[in-house]
Amino acid sequence: MGLIGGDSERGERHYRRLHRAVDLAYFQITWKETDLHVGVRREDFSPELVQRAGDTVRRLRGDIEDYIAADPVFATTLEPHPVPRGAPPIVRAMAEAAAVCGVGPMAAVAGAVAEWVGRDLALLSPDVLVENGGDIHVQSERERLVGLFAGNSPFTGRAALVISGADAGRGLGVCTSSGTVGPSLSLGCADAAIIVARSASLADAVATATGNQIKGKGDLEAAVNFACSVPGVFGALAIVGRNLAAKGRLTLRPVLSE
Repeated sequence: MGLIGGDSERGERHYRRLHRAVDLAYFQITWKETDLHVGVRREDFSPELVQRAGDTVRRLRGDIEDYIAADPVFATTLEPHPVPRGAPPIVRAMAEAAAVCGVGPMAAVAGAVAEWVGRDLALLSPDVLVENGGDIHVQSERERLVGLFAGNSPFTGRAALVISGADAGRGLGVCTSSGTVGPSLSLGCADAAIIVARSASLADAVATATGNQIKGKGDLEAAVNFACSVPGVFGALAIVGRNLAAKGRLTLRPVLSE
């Protein structure tokens, strides 16, 4: 199991210790602001795989930083921002994901990095989970549980999203935006706005856009309706305190206390 939700703790973020799939070997990659928690099949784990993940993170961050140096607005705008065809592929993916839901491209950065690292590692291990500050790329041939982390909400640690191997075999994104947990920018007050989508870059951008719409519990239903209207989104779940709204192709399972 992995947990979704933001957290400001650096290093070994505390929610990462709560649940780990027993068939996966885990390691951490940190580079500048990027802090990845990666799980791969135990039999596929190797120092060379860890090195590859680190090299990929540095390359992706270099592509993003070099692009921002030439186009500083990309890093600061809260609105969709077109980029040229010659921009690095990850930059184009961020811009495209943000454009479909009306946010700035940096709203997709954590999910995009997780996704691109995960897809690269999937060439070496068919089961890969990459979590980047609550934004997760899941690629797996078997069922995975992704637990809910929504700050002080009573739903934290008590339920999990069920991700089937049929859905995750080619990779998908499970991403969270929060107005009450973690350092990421949100214009709303949701404890968690959680999106499951065809890619982590899209899920990250839509989670931000969805969270921005939630100013109170009365906005939950409209927010998940909006999220599920975006092409490529499979399901949405939003939490404010004891209130929860969900829509789309989602399965929740209770998590039993140990």
